[in-house]
Amino acid sequence: MSSPINPLADRVVAVREKAQEKTASGLYLPDSSKEKPVVAKIVAVGLDAKAVKVGNKIVYREYSTKELKI
Repeated sequence: MSSPINPLADRVVAVREKAQEKTASGLYLPDSSKEKPVVAKIVAVGLDAKAVKVGNKIVYREYSTKELKI
């Protein structure tokens, strides 16, 4: 998947993965407990970002990002 956005400097573009609905032991999680850190896959990296590469997975908090609609 290529990104239509080319990030500058140390910015990255990441696509959020679907939140887990079930634990490893088989318990289902209610919607209220899903406000946990979010996992996303990096699809584009700026030239100055040295610590991450395209394809890496990152964990971030839901309300600490800027969301863009393409």
